[in-house]
Amino acid sequence: MTTVNLPASDGTWRTRALAEPVEWERHPDGFTSRIAFAAAHVVADPFAENVPGAPAVIDWDSTLAFRQHLFAHGLGVAEAMDTAQRNMGLDWAAIQELIGRSAAEAKAAGARIAAGAGTDHRTELSSLDEITAAYLEQVEFVESTGAQVIVMASRQLAATARHAEEYRKVYDAILGQVSRPVILHWLGEMFDPQLAGYWGSADVDIATETFLGLVRDHAAVVDGVKVSLLSAEHERSLRARLPEGVRLYTGDDYHYPELIRGDGTHHSDALLGAFAAIAPAAGAALAALDRGDLAGYDAAMNPTLALSRHVFVPPTWFYKTGIAFLAWLSGHQPGFTMVGGLQTGRSVVHLARVLELADEARLLPDPDLAAHRMRLWLASAGLTR
Repeated sequence: MTTVNLPASDGTWRTRALAEPVEWERHPDGFTSRIAFAAAHVVADPFAENVPGAPAVIDWDSTLAFRQHLFAHGLGVAEAMDTAQRNMGLDWAAIQELIGRSAAEAKAAGARIAAGAGTDHRTELSSLDEITAAYLEQVEFVESTGAQVIVMASRQLAATARHAEEYRKVYDAILGQVSRPVILHWLGEMFDPQLAGYWGSADVDIATETFLGLVRDHAAVVDGVKVSLLSAEHERSLRARLPEGVRLYTGDDYHYPELIRGDGTHHSDALLGAFAAIAPAAGAALAALDRGDLAGYDAAMNPTLALSRHVFVPPTWFYKTGIAFLAWLSGHQPGFTMVGGLQTGRSVVHLARVLELADEARLLPDPDLAAHRMRLWLASAGLTR
């Protein structure tokens, strides 16, 4: 039995005996009852100057191998989203290469891929027309790779638009020019404070009416909506009001087991950063749903929730650090470095708890490796016992 000593914030230690690994079944053909995307992180090149403010340099072998890991468990990839450090270190040159490479990997694997289109490649946008043009540049690029477009929330639009009608003007123009159905992403301010008041109101109910009006008017070109507000109540209400044929892809990393399971009338599909951390268990759970085995779904999915809630604890926008750390512990990448130096986004004590909760969910494929790397990480932080 492998054990590892883990620190607590009060200076005490606890000894964790790691469970034997689970041989999670793979599901490379995907699922029939739900569509599921994992928003994937990127692996930084450890030889490069991936420091705050520097252009991102990516370890392509490890980054693409991680996407193959997600494909093997039946998940599509949501590429170049906030999980990949969009607006937190991933610059436009790296975004383009990432989407292009990942789209090629997905095509070869016969897997789903969707990718984010925003306005972040241009920093000085002062009018709605300029913001629209920037959006359309990225939409055109994503479509050219064969990936499905995810229309991301725009910081520049949030800073420029004065009311709901101005949001509508921009989105009406975008949706009037897409070549195939897209996913609309509503990212809450807990993930990015610069998106506060999106859709023209700080009142979520008012913002929801604007959002629903947009979806209804363009339902023919909206495959689905991804909502990341961390409110199960809001999501249930919204999905019941969507036009027929428009999916709700949950982005709720606090309540996804119940939302994906559904209430017998409605259910959510998934586009989750959490799925990058829990891919084997998520795949097993979704396969159980395909079989109509709700008990099997619960047995695989529910134990992952404590891990996800810890990874996404406020300040929520640093959740990427926990996902990259778990990927390192699991052997999916050679080191724990992130573009923009974001490996400093969580404390050592927080990351020690990530290991513990991953073990509880049986998500450590090699406990000996995880324990060894955890000990190295603790020692490098000056924590030894």
